[in-house]
Amino acid sequence: MTYIASISSWVPNWIIGAVAMVVPAAIALLVYRWFTRRLIRLAGRYSPFLQRLLARSQGPISVIIVVVVAGIGLAGAAFPAWVTRMLGQALLVGFVLALGWIAAIALDIGVEIYLRRYRIDVEDNLLARKHVTQMRILQRIARTVLVMLTAAVALTTFDSVRQYGVSLFASAGAAGLVLGFAARPVLSNLLAGLQIAMAQPIRVEDQIVVEGEWGTVETITSTYVVVKLWDLRRMIVPLTYFIEKPFQNWTYENTDLLGSVVLSVDRKVDLERLRRRLDEIVHESKFWDGQRAVLQVTDASADKVELRALVSARNAADLWNLRCELREKLIGFLQREEPVGPTAVPPLDQPPPLPAASDSAVR
Repeated sequence: MTYIASISSWVPNWIIGAVAMVVPAAIALLVYRWFTRRLIRLAGRYSPFLQRLLARSQGPISVIIVVVVAGIGLAGAAFPAWVTRMLGQALLVGFVLALGWIAAIALDIGVEIYLRRYRIDVEDNLLARKHVTQMRILQRIARTVLVMLTAAVALTTFDSVRQYGVSLFASAGAAGLVLGFAARPVLSNLLAGLQIAMAQPIRVEDQIVVEGEWGTVETITSTYVVVKLWDLRRMIVPLTYFIEKPFQNWTYENTDLLGSVVLSVDRKVDLERLRRRLDEIVHESKFWDGQRAVLQVTDASADKVELRALVSARNAADLWNLRCELREKLIGFLQREEPVGPTAVPPLDQPPPLPAASDSAVR
């Protein structure tokens, strides 16, 4: 004790205070990390999900442990009053931010647990896509609100900021109107996200036509939608677009699609032989879903007839491949078997099925 007292007599008080805060916090952090690493390895043998949960929560829990232990050390440190106040404020802000971090992780884990029972990598995934879309949008909105609340609580720990905030609200007026106008796009997208989550005019993996472009809904964020187009481009569309403007959703009720191949041929063509060939082609194709395959005469003139082959597929990709395969094989059959082939053939390099006069696709 005499030796320690002699050392403390010439060591500055701020060094002793710093050691009293840093050393216990470092020891507590090392013990926690040592224990958590072993617990994660043990959890990996029984539950991969529990292992991920423990690994993801290490960061905020480490911050809380350091803040709590350092705060206890600060209470006994002999710092000047202004230093103690400043360090206490920093620890309080760190504690609030760590709590917000834990809340965000808990939100993500809750959504992940809820969605574990739904799979979108199966054919009949309509219900799963509904739940995934709803939960992802609500998750992003909740995370945005959580960040705002955490920042607001952290700022209110400062007396000066709290006073400015009260005076700002008291003298709201023109400044409030300007702020509200500036935040209108953000707020409108957040409200649109809530509408989409509830009504679900679009869902993840939906096949849609927006601004004349065919694509798949890849991601729905809290402010915009990423649409993966047929040629692998991405179209970024604000959420408000899907509330305010019309668009086509080809998989609104289910993923099954109908598509057509239109040919203009000579009146002498043998329709029954062509129907039999159509039936053979779809039964040989891996893209046909076994539901619909018909050949219809949709128009006729003095020397031509217009034929429409209507076929069905499980999804848009299969439908596009089936239409290309069907068009190619029907043309080949007409060229080989009929005295005159088709007189008007739609090009094969068009984008996936968009309604058109020469080559349309319908629900």
